[in-house]
Amino acid sequence: MIQRQQSLWLILSIFSGILSYALPFYSGTKLVQEKVVPGNLRADSSFFLMVVVGIAILLAGVALFSYKDRKLQFKLCVFGILTSALVILLFFVEVSHYQSGSLSLSAIFTFAILIGFVMAARGVLKDEKLVKSLDKLR
Repeated sequence: MIQRQQSLWLILSIFSGILSYALPFYSGTKLVQEKVVPGNLRADSSFFLMVVVGIAILLAGVALFSYKDRKLQFKLCVFGILTSALVILLFFVEVSHYQSGSLSLSAIFTFAILIGFVMAARGVLKDEKLVKSLDKLR
């Protein structure tokens, strides 16, 4: 299981998703009840964002342990790609609520979720292609 490349990419997605809860995506100030308040935008800043990031982590975990069924693993990776793209979109929607600020360096982890899913899907396709070519030799 861990010997396969896509397993490592899925582990990257899991850890990046967990780190997006702890580390800020955006640091800035926003207006709360007519007061300017400094704040950090993390995955747990919004309920919907928290749920969608949790779903992305769960998809990566399920895909990691479904290594015997490559077709299911690929479908989970594709759904994970869509979910992580939704996560990035939701983060940028939440950024629009801030008056001023900048992206944090730890925003890389949010994009790493998407990269991990894309690379894992590529690895699953490579494995599937290899198995089909071996079946032709029989």
